[in-house]
Amino acid sequence: MGAEFVPLSLTPILIGTFAAIACALPGNFLILRRQALIGDAISHVVLPGIVVAFLVTGTVAALPMMLGAGAAALVAVAGIEAVRRLGRIEPGAAMGVVFTAMFAGGVLLLERSDTSSVHLDVEHALMGNLESLIWLDATGWGSLLDPAALAYLPPELGRIAVTLAVIVVLLAVFWRPLALATFDEGFARTLGLPVSLIGLGLVAVAALAAVAAFDAVGSIIVIAMFICPPAAARLMTDRLGVQVAWSVVFATLSAVLGYVLAGYGPLWLGMQDAVSAAGMIAAVSGLILAVAAVAGPRRHGAAGAGRAQS
Repeated sequence: MGAEFVPLSLTPILIGTFAAIACALPGNFLILRRQALIGDAISHVVLPGIVVAFLVTGTVAALPMMLGAGAAALVAVAGIEAVRRLGRIEPGAAMGVVFTAMFAGGVLLLERSDTSSVHLDVEHALMGNLESLIWLDATGWGSLLDPAALAYLPPELGRIAVTLAVIVVLLAVFWRPLALATFDEGFARTLGLPVSLIGLGLVAVAALAAVAAFDAVGSIIVIAMFICPPAAARLMTDRLGVQVAWSVVFATLSAVLGYVLAGYGPLWLGMQDAVSAAGMIAAVSGLILAVAAVAGPRRHGAAGAGRAQS
């Protein structure tokens, strides 16, 4: 089994798991700050920025993608303000218009661009290319100790692993001020904490996770993983540290079960073709949230997010 599992399944499962955890970690604070839809917004906004970065540089690399996503975010903010002022509509409606328009623009750019040399097209933008991120040079578990085989690991694995490590370090370093600004913004201000800057930093971390995950798993799992594991974890506890731990467990479970069910589930049901791994991961994460909503110990008190303890 290891001879087949390592080259065909190990790296996609690791990439999916790392992507899910990287999104779930900042997603916990977005949920508690009642800003969950920022994750949804980021996943829509980054697409045109990534496409433009590719058209300019001709490569799908981390730095151009981040710069393109950052520029797209600035355009989105300016567009929301312009629509809100000129149309005299409430901010939520303006956000919906701008985010949808930018995502549609990114899709149109992809359709009119030559992206045959990289995994960047409309299908991959929505569903990712997780199934193709295999490690063909591996021959078994022993390849994990073989430098020659390790040199041919999918580059997406290294990128998402580094991104996850950076996010973990940032949350560990800024845990206390982030928790204070999340649960009691007024008290955090009296302590002299830069509350607005902390909020901006959280959005930047979420954008970093979205861009790193987007290349491998597309926009669907990014949206699901920002919201579903943290929301399910919120229904399990009223302590922040325990909630984050639950969200990591749920994100990991969603990625592993989703990938396995995408490949083998249809076969177990007598079908011949596998289904999208990213789509199944999102579906499993939604199912976990549904179960937590029905049976979670804090399902009746989760609305009081501000009373949670750090």
